[in-house]
Amino acid sequence: MSQIINVEKLNKSFGDLHVLKDIDFEVQEGEVVVLIGASGSGKSTLLRCLNFLEMKDSGDISLHGSLVDSRKDKLNEVRQNIGMVFQHFHLFPHKTVLENIMEAPVQVKKLNKKQAKETAEDLLNKVGLEDKGNVFPSRLSGGQKQRVAIARALAMNPSIMLFDEPTSALDPELVGEVLHTMKTLAKEGMTMVVVTHEMRFAKEVADRVVYMHDGRVVEEGTPEEIFENPKEERTKQFLQSMYV
Repeated sequence: MSQIINVEKLNKSFGDLHVLKDIDFEVQEGEVVVLIGASGSGKSTLLRCLNFLEMKDSGDISLHGSLVDSRKDKLNEVRQNIGMVFQHFHLFPHKTVLENIMEAPVQVKKLNKKQAKETAEDLLNKVGLEDKGNVFPSRLSGGQKQRVAIARALAMNPSIMLFDEPTSALDPELVGEVLHTMKTLAKEGMTMVVVTHEMRFAKEVADRVVYMHDGRVVEEGTPEEIFENPKEERTKQFLQSMYV
């Protein structure tokens, strides 16, 4: 397996708030890594640094073995290889579902519209929304919108997908359909980094679970190691709070 992401000694502050503290983190090709931890522990900021939506203060981020220099590299080109799905869906309300998915491949990758439409239709089929192509986002449930957002990210054919709490804005009965789509991607070998509070998903799907607290990686391991035999007291306390 080749390494897709390697992070060394990553630091990030917002004003006086030191959010990420000497983070070391790596992701192998085909691996599903789930980040867990309390709100404010730095998980989402780490994800945003991986996609260069936030700029690090210090440390190194390498993608596919190449160090990314945010001052020299064209970050829009780097981002084309990284799919990102947010807590809120960020769909274009004035475009249909198909047009939302086609937008980036046509505008950024200069794909012709016929190819882009075929790809978008295939992806809608993949996320179970093949009958929603001509519908506007306002007519969709939250779970459907999030599945469209996943299809839209996949349309750029990324080598890695980042998910930032993709189910936390959804009604409980809609969470399952989004997690099902993510499980399918994982089975197909998509490299994924997922920030989530869905512990069952982490147990079932993750190859590795990383527990963060106060801007640091406290502990990481297989789901069995983290959930059944955590070594660190902070990890134990967090997991107990999740199951109360």
